[in-house]
Amino acid sequence: MLKDYFLSETEKAITQAGFKYDQLSVERPKNPDFGDFAINISSLARYAKIPPPQIAAAIVEKVDKGGGVYSVAGGFINFKAGSKLLSDAIAEIFAKQRDFGKPAEIAPEKILLEYVSANPTGPFHIGHGRWAAMGSALANLLKFYGHEVYQEFYINDAGSQIEKLGNSLEIRVRQELGEDVDFPSDEAERKNFYAGEYLIPVAKKYVAQSCHSELDSESCNRDSGQIPGHRGQSVARNDMLDAKALADFAKAEMEAQQKTLLENFRVHFDNFYSEQALHASGKVEQSIEKLRKSGKIYEKDGAQWFKSSDYGDDQDRVIKKADGSNTYLTADIAYHIDKLERGFDRLINIWGADHHGYVARVRAAIEALGYAPAKLEVLLGQLVNLVINGEEVRMGKRKNMVTLEELICEVGVDATRFWMSMRNIDTTLDFDIELAKTNCDENPVFYVQYAHARACSILRNAVTERLDTATGEKLPAPLTQEEFGALGKASILPAIDTARQLILKLEEYKQVIKYSAQTRQVYTICRYVQELAAEFHSFYNANRVICDDKALMLARLALVQSVKTVLCNALEDILAVSAPERM
Repeated sequence: MLKDYFLSETEKAITQAGFKYDQLSVERPKNPDFGDFAINISSLARYAKIPPPQIAAAIVEKVDKGGGVYSVAGGFINFKAGSKLLSDAIAEIFAKQRDFGKPAEIAPEKILLEYVSANPTGPFHIGHGRWAAMGSALANLLKFYGHEVYQEFYINDAGSQIEKLGNSLEIRVRQELGEDVDFPSDEAERKNFYAGEYLIPVAKKYVAQSCHSELDSESCNRDSGQIPGHRGQSVARNDMLDAKALADFAKAEMEAQQKTLLENFRVHFDNFYSEQALHASGKVEQSIEKLRKSGKIYEKDGAQWFKSSDYGDDQDRVIKKADGSNTYLTADIAYHIDKLERGFDRLINIWGADHHGYVARVRAAIEALGYAPAKLEVLLGQLVNLVINGEEVRMGKRKNMVTLEELICEVGVDATRFWMSMRNIDTTLDFDIELAKTNCDENPVFYVQYAHARACSILRNAVTERLDTATGEKLPAPLTQEEFGALGKASILPAIDTARQLILKLEEYKQVIKYSAQTRQVYTICRYVQELAAEFHSFYNANRVICDDKALMLARLALVQSVKTVLCNALEDILAVSAPERM
């Protein structure tokens, strides 16, 4: 990286000049006239006991000038990359193509990334969409960086919510059968049901599968005792309204709908892990027993408590209630221990901000059972606000776009994924639906995709001269394979400011990948492609790419091809957003 090159050469010169230093950092000057990069060496003055400008001048005297131009401004050393470094940056993009930005060496880890993990009790809301977009993009990023990433969805299918789901479907089925029933009008009682209309088609399907396919629904509904069944058999109404059958059917339907939507949203999980299966395996009780044997469980008021305060939690936690039932934390502990027992080096969870209290508790259990608590990383995310015509719309007050599926239908997969990923996870996201649908520069996903399409258009229209062997006349023709292959070796200079800034931004991609992977951030990728698109549009507006000067044209086309490569890599390989060739 150019940044690393400048830092390394400066550190060598500091050593040769005989100065001591602790740590140096490279920054981009706000005014590009000062250079491409700058290092503040003022901290060296406390050892050298001379003014920073003199220190900077002495260092510049020792530095190898072969890479570019060095200058001194107060306590700063500035650097402007030379033509070879700039040309080499473009040549590297041509050489590595889809691998550009991938680090040469890292310490690879086996990572389990858990995200979304919604209850199978209804459609995904738009908050789930944010975790889905960011989680899958993070998985792509970490894989590209060199880690082994296993994506898991934890199905919260144990507990009272599944019973509640079955009871809710029963009401919808009875309505489908013609009964005059409805959900309780009392708000407190209504909370024991899922009254959303999304269960109506599920009820229709349930009734249809229980009744003879050739009988009309009216004859099925009117039978108060026996309901005609498939192939002449009859189905007892009581059998149809069996609580477990209803709950199992509703859960299966919700899970199927969720999985289909995830696939359509370009989110691919390696495993769907059932909480119900976790309980059935005995691992929940086993984890309690392990904690008990380690002396980390005690009884109080009839309940069993985990000594989580011994490991940094603000208080101890109940893991088995006085009535013998487990708390939600108990299964969570067992699930995370199971993750570690499966041999993962690192666990990364994406949770909503309302789960922040569970982080210390789960880490405490991990440590109590002999694992390193640092193995668990939790990214806490804020919610999504819908914005319609410049005004925030509270979720639940508007019937349209409440679910993720409705939002995707309204603005598309690309726009939904990009918008959901373009803000820091700990920041509330304002999703402007109307803007996300528009084809204008203010819409960030359109702005970036248009830059890629523009680069493709330029490359399609690029021509050079060919000699007609019959007439000897020179005629325009598309670039040959040899000429196209030579783009990466084309001399970039003379490069005016817009070309220089474009090259520097392209080269910055390597640093962005490294920072994003190490900090688990994907919004930085979104921000980068917007900045790259802006630099490319500025370059295009200031330069005529296809021109009569063939050498200059090839050099500029090399930049265009590099932009196309990097934008495509970031959009398709990391963000899972399409990079269209025509718009």
